[in-house]
Amino acid sequence: MAGYILKKIGYALLTLFGVVTVIFLLFTILPGDPARMMLGQNENAEQLAIVKKKYGFDKPVSLQYVYYLNDLSPISFHSTDTEEYTFLSEEKYSATPLFTISETTVALKWPYLRESFQKNGKQVTAVIAETLPNTFVLAVSAIVIAMLLGVFLGIISVLFKDGWIDKLIQLVSTLGMSVPSFFSAIIFAWLFGYVLHEYTNLNMTGSLYEVDDFGEGSYIQWKNLILPAIVLGIRPLAVVTQLMRNSLLEVLNQDYIRTAKAKGLSFWTIIRRHALKNSLNPVVTAISGWFASMLAGAVFVEYIFGWNGLGKEIVDALNTLDLPIIMGAVLVIATLFIVINIFVDVIYGWLDPKISKQ
Repeated sequence: MAGYILKKIGYALLTLFGVVTVIFLLFTILPGDPARMMLGQNENAEQLAIVKKKYGFDKPVSLQYVYYLNDLSPISFHSTDTEEYTFLSEEKYSATPLFTISETTVALKWPYLRESFQKNGKQVTAVIAETLPNTFVLAVSAIVIAMLLGVFLGIISVLFKDGWIDKLIQLVSTLGMSVPSFFSAIIFAWLFGYVLHEYTNLNMTGSLYEVDDFGEGSYIQWKNLILPAIVLGIRPLAVVTQLMRNSLLEVLNQDYIRTAKAKGLSFWTIIRRHALKNSLNPVVTAISGWFASMLAGAVFVEYIFGWNGLGKEIVDALNTLDLPIIMGAVLVIATLFIVINIFVDVIYGWLDPKISKQ
């Protein structure tokens, strides 16, 4: 099992290196001059030169790539020259120096995602730290809804196989997979947040934290989570329902299930004791992919519902061409995607020991 996990971690590191490379090339070469984007209407030759010097934009692309890797690496190399981009300044890196060789200091630090172009030099790490928890709460809530309801509906569908209840669940599942999240978000916000607001008491827009009317800080508004969580969970709910139904039908045809039936065990006892665990393998795999993609797919849902998460922050950054925030957010989402996949592979190996021995 340990070798299986190490192999998965090795593949993950190679994948992450490829993601970092693609992100750098995509957002460094294609958009244009980042120094001009930062200065906007206030640019002049002197200011451009200062900004390019400060952020290393005056260096060749290959050297900028090395700087980018150095910024992201936990163990990084820094110049002792205060004029160099890689100078180990406390306010920039907050790193712990390990030792110095010649004019290079080796330091231990958290990955540095650089500074926002539009938020007065605010570090991207701080922006993501403020918004990612909201997106995480939304994604977890959506996946819990999808998992619990999907497994339950899948079991009900099997119990009433080929009956009208089964066909109704199949129809709803197909519609759930077909409808785009942004369209569902608009319909749900309008219907439950506006038309039926008198009965639901739900808002069309709103985030997890709301500012107190009397200026006494912010408070958590849990009801604002209901609509975006349901909308974000519709598509994975449909997938889980279909997968659970098909997987459970396959497991129920196994010989050991027939033996359990012959012993007189009830349907629910067979499901709980024998069939459920073996039926969850494809469901767990699907949930992992959906959970990771939710962090990216939440962009439209967050924007429509006004949910102050990482997805909404990405849209705002795209509107203002704030490249460091876009790059940092994409990199964080990709890293989470990879970490979640490793975690699920380990769970999958535990559910099916034959996988870990391959």
